This record gives sequence, C-alpha cells and structure tokens, in this order.
Amino acid sequence: MIPRRCGFLPLGAALALTVAALTAGAWGLAAAGPAARGSDQGVPGHFTFASVVRRAGDLAAGPYQPDQPALPAFFADLNYDQYRDLRFKRDQSIWRAESLPFQVELFPRGGLFKDRVTINLIENGKAVAVPFKSSLYKYGNKENEKDLSEVLSEVPEDLGFAGVRLLYPLNRDDVFDELAVFLGASYFRAVPQGLNYGISARGLAIDTGLASKEEFPIFREFWLEKPDRDATSITIYALLDSASVAGAYRFLITPGLETVIDVKAQLFFRERVKKLGLAPLTSMFFHAEDTDRFMDDFRPEVHDSDGLFVETGSGERIWRPLVNSKGLRISDFHADNPRAFGLLQRDRDFANYQDLEARYEKRPSALVEPDGDWGKGMVELVQIPSDSERYDNIAAFWVPERMPSTSKPFEYNYRLRLAADPEAKLTGGRTLSTRIGAGGTSTLDSNKRKFVVDFIGPTLAGLPADTPVEAVVTTSVGILSKPVVQPNPEARGWRLFFELSPDGDGPVDLRAYLKKGDDVLSETWSFQWNRE
Repeated sequence: MIPRRCGFLPLGAALALTVAALTAGAWGLAAAGPAARGSDQGVPGHFTFASVVRRAGDLAAGPYQPDQPALPAFFADLNYDQYRDLRFKRDQSIWRAESLPFQVELFPRGGLFKDRVTINLIENGKAVAVPFKSSLYKYGNKENEKDLSEVLSEVPEDLGFAGVRLLYPLNRDDVFDELAVFLGASYFRAVPQGLNYGISARGLAIDTGLASKEEFPIFREFWLEKPDRDATSITIYALLDSASVAGAYRFLITPGLETVIDVKAQLFFRERVKKLGLAPLTSMFFHAEDTDRFMDDFRPEVHDSDGLFVETGSGERIWRPLVNSKGLRISDFHADNPRAFGLLQRDRDFANYQDLEARYEKRPSALVEPDGDWGKGMVELVQIPSDSERYDNIAAFWVPERMPSTSKPFEYNYRLRLAADPEAKLTGGRTLSTRIGAGGTSTLDSNKRKFVVDFIGPTLAGLPADTPVEAVVTTSVGILSKPVVQPNPEARGWRLFFELSPDGDGPVDLRAYLKKGDDVLSETWSFQWNRE
C-alpha cells in the first residue's frame, strides 16, 4: 500500500534515459555495460557517491531531456485507488530470499506516476540494474488479486518502475513493516517505530510560492547498497534532474524509535533559479483548535503537522502554529546558520482527532538539522488554502540568501529526524495549543479576538503555582490587552490569555513568550492573524 495521499502529490518532469536491458543472474540482474544506465561510466570497478556526482555533472552539462514514454491506456488512466491496487508480490521482495534485515519493493509506472525511474542494486562495489517484469505484480484488492498478466493480455516489458519501497522489521522482529517510500518527483517519506506515514520530504524545491510556475525536480535513478546481515542502516544514492539543475544525493537511513536520514547532496545548475528551497518538507493541515471559522467536521482536528519550529543560529526557538486560511500565506523566518527547523505534530491526544482510520495522533514529526554552517537565509513557510485533507498544502524549506551560481557545484548536508517527539530532551517551555475566539467577558465581542496559548515542558511543570510568571506579548498593528498568565494543572503547564483589538482585517503579526524576572521560560510563540 502506498503512503496515504501519495497520489495527490505534484509530479515533476519526466525522466531522460531508457531502462537498461539486462538478463540472467539473481533477480534477473547482470552487470551493466558501458551504455547501461546502472553503470559507473568512466570509473571501472567500485561504485561510490562520487560516481553519482560525476553522473550529475555530466547530465547538467547538457540540455534537460525528459524521458516519459507513453503509457498504455490502462496504466495512464488509473485513478488513485486503482493505482493502489497494483500490488508488488511480497514473496518477490529484493533480498527476501537472503534473509537480510532490509527488503525492497518497486512501484510500477501508472496513473499520476508517469516518470520512468531506473533502479540499481550495489553489491561489492558493483552496480547492476533491475529489469522490469510484469510478473512482479498482482492487480486487484486483497480479497480478489490476480497476476497482472492475467488481467491484461499484453503488459509492455519496458513499462518501467516509478519508485522504491523499503521494508524493515520496525515494530516486530518477525514482521517486515514499511519503512520508507521514494515515489513521485523527488518526494520521499519514512516512519519511525509505532507511527504511520504522514509528512513528506523532498530532494529540492524550486520557485515554490512564486507567481511563476513551480519546478518539480525528479529522482530519475536510484542505487541501493546491499546491506550486511547485521546491518542497522541502509544507503541509497539518487540522481536528481530537472530543467534547471541536476544533483547527486546520498541517503543513509537508520530506522528505530526515531528514524534518522542523513542526507548528502551536491547540485549542478544548468541555469540560475529565482528561489531555491533546501531540505523541503511537505505536510497537510486542514483544521485545528486555532481555526478561526466554522468547519463542518465531526473531528475536532485534522492535520499531519500542527506547527513550524525554527531554531535560529543564536539559539532562539520559534513556534508558528499552522492555519488553513482562505488565502495563500507565505511567512519568512530569517536566521544565520540555523540550528534546526521542521514541521511537527505536537498534539498526540486521540481525543483531539477522533479518527480511528487516519489516526492523526500517530503521524511523525520531521526535524531538519543542518550539518555545518548554512550561512544567511530564511526558513520559508508556505500555507496554501485547502478544502480537503487529501492535499498536502503546507511546505517549509531553507532559502539561502545568495542563490548558487552555475559555475561551480553547490554542496550541503543535513540530518532529517522523524519521531513522535524529536524535542523530548528539551526542558524549556514549548507551545502545546493555540485557541482563538471572540473577545470580551460577560458579553462576547466578535470585533476583538481572544487568544489562549498553553505552554508545557519540564521546567514549567516544576514551577509552584504562585511563581510570578509573566508574558511578553507584541503585535505589529492593533491594540493588545494586558496579558494574563496562570497555571494550567490539566496540561501541567501555564496558560496565557490576551485580547487583540485589530485595526482592520489584518494581517497582524503576534509574538509572545513566558518569563520569570530576566529568565526566559519558553520558546517564542509567533502567529499571523487575518480575519476570515
């Protein structure tokens, strides 16, 4: 089963090379020859990250050449649910017969996933390509599956693959669970122990949020390094391509209670881009307790992530609750050498979601930690209006102040941490929830807006109820009431109240944090209000 809503992800341009025709050997593999896509051209013997870098550099030296051969009507017309019924035969999983700790399944092209992706396996430093076989798939639901060859009279043997699924005994030693998926443009997802798919990551974002058309690079080729029998990590190399850039990527994936992906990237630009988004994250936010309008939904909250977290180079921690407003919102958080940023799912209470199928309380948070100095730039948050939970309408990424040139490669590394609570070791206060309603006391005044913000954390939980905790609250426009802070024993934290008398319909930028004397007790809560 592919990750939920994968079929609704936007796709990039198609691939530029053809699948190598190979024969014989385990899994139908043979060493790739000089002209094969799986080969390390010009470097005999050992395959390394440098091999992918050379491929990316050579690719960028020429014009972009898409490779999206026509699909038979049956595959081209598949809708999301029909595509999900193209099922890889579990007993055909790569490395299953060898009882290795990781297994691999491959997605076929079809429906929205039209880009042809070459898959290679690396063993003893040698890369070989995996040929497409229709016999790898069944079609139909789990109760009525048939071999693909039984459903269609002719399945083209060059149909090709669309992506990769990794399996690993994540939750039980005797069951191989889905660990990660690379499918569609440069999107990938992974899960930690005990959680379900939710947030997505991307290899690169180009011109996201601009008035001009966004460019979606694709991973056109993958190389998977065969793991040892006692391996606890797996390495995947990927070749990225688009009209403006080609790139080499290495993903070191280490599953566990916290699944960690160490990313190494080197980009070669064919032409300068207007906006470059590094380490992009994509998520879904439909509504929550901060939604300032009526939502006709039995569920109190529906989202994969509930806020953007940014830790600047100076150590300031900022939390921006997500919203689903009626208009596009783009927010920038400037920082020098950011320590971390991510889209998090802090609310883990089922009672706040009430969805036994989607289980939004079990969606992972994703935190990006740059490796080294990324210099000056900003974390950009893009929030797109959405009328359905089917669509990923939230994006966050790092935008360097200076766009890379076309004269030399651009390198960067980072760690992506996926967990239920990547902030578990923090002791300071952090935002749990944001609620908004009409102002006033005995009589409600809808022209005023009341904000109720709950902060939690070990430091706050340990404060006696009579501690003189204060709040510092600021606004860009409008008038604020005197803030009130009081203990919240139900959340084992402290609650902040204040009212805003806006000057017009917005936008209004609000900031708040808790303190005791000169000691800052919490992160900075940051919110942009607009009258809906």
